[in-house]
Amino acid sequence: MRPELVVTGIGVISAIAQGKADFTEALLAGRSAFGVLQRPGRQHESAYLGAEIPHIVFPDSLPPQTLRAASLSAQTALVVLQEAWDEARLSEVDCRRIGLVIGGSNVQQREIAQLQARYRERPQFLKPTYALSFMDTDLCGFCTAQFGIRGLSHTVGGASASGQLAIMQAAQAVLSGQVDACIAIGALMDLSFWECQAFRALGAMGSDRYADAPALACRPYDQQHDGFLFGECAGAVVIESRAASQRRGAPAYATLSGWRAEMDGNRNPDPSLEGEIAAIQGALAAAGWTAEQIDYVNPHGTGSVVGDETELKALQACGLKGARLNATKSLIGHGLSAAGLVEVIATLLQMRSGRLHPTRNLDEPIDASFNWVRHQPVAHRIERALTLSMGFGGINTALCWQRTDR
Repeated sequence: MRPELVVTGIGVISAIAQGKADFTEALLAGRSAFGVLQRPGRQHESAYLGAEIPHIVFPDSLPPQTLRAASLSAQTALVVLQEAWDEARLSEVDCRRIGLVIGGSNVQQREIAQLQARYRERPQFLKPTYALSFMDTDLCGFCTAQFGIRGLSHTVGGASASGQLAIMQAAQAVLSGQVDACIAIGALMDLSFWECQAFRALGAMGSDRYADAPALACRPYDQQHDGFLFGECAGAVVIESRAASQRRGAPAYATLSGWRAEMDGNRNPDPSLEGEIAAIQGALAAAGWTAEQIDYVNPHGTGSVVGDETELKALQACGLKGARLNATKSLIGHGLSAAGLVEVIATLLQMRSGRLHPTRNLDEPIDASFNWVRHQPVAHRIERALTLSMGFGGINTALCWQRTDR
């Protein structure tokens, strides 16, 4: 019989809050922090909109010399890992039995672009550590060195589905017996203006319509949506068996009951209705659930015109119109590589609080027949939830979560 997998630790940072307590409060208050992106290296002749982390509070346990050497992506990975590590009491677990999977690829583009510009005319002065830092595995190095992790550690790239893929890989590592506990991190994707410009040229990133009103620009599932808004964020969850967590008295947030990743054989960015349906149905089958048992869905919901409409068609085709539905990206923006994992965290925190956060700017839903949470939070006890993420390259993922008595 397959061991029951649970989440025992959470760490999160976003533009609206750092730490799970403040993040929960900000979500339920419907808070957002959209504006013109301000970080050096993010603007070039165009004013890109999004949401940036205003400041980071570093715990005393993280050495200043480590933080000085770390990129923004590495710093946030260390911060969220520390929060999840402490909550799950992983210091009580043999370090050789702890694993780490980091979701995300090409996550340090802004830092790389700035460094290359700085040393373009004097490459001989480039720091030798660039040979390490341009690789995403450098985040693994920072995290395993700081926390003494001696089990597996690697990155997994799945574009905007990277965070959920990291959870799947962590779950498989525990089920295989390779480790007793595995941390999944959704890494902060640090965009430079090159990526911002490319997303805008592709038609994926908004917003021309609300260029002078950033607070109104992020509009998943609204008739006035015109693309996603980038949002800095990172998150970490600890996956382990219920038996292992109970042995050391670590409470569980929820049970990971089933999951599925489906490819739709498509290199282009457009979504696939068939691929999304297959991922949802596959996850439900793995959990042994029917669609009627799902009472909450946290969807991908980016604000993309084609993407939003395709996702609602997939939910309808799978019999999920009755579940409560909101869009976390309407508050925090699209975290790209981190998005799926941070939205899992939002789901588990709502499950624990018994309330669902509002969907900002959902004034005219493209399909009003769904069971939307719109402008105000609502009381709702989540028993079974479904979280969805899709990534460029034809990647579709779905995870099933069940309430636990802790």
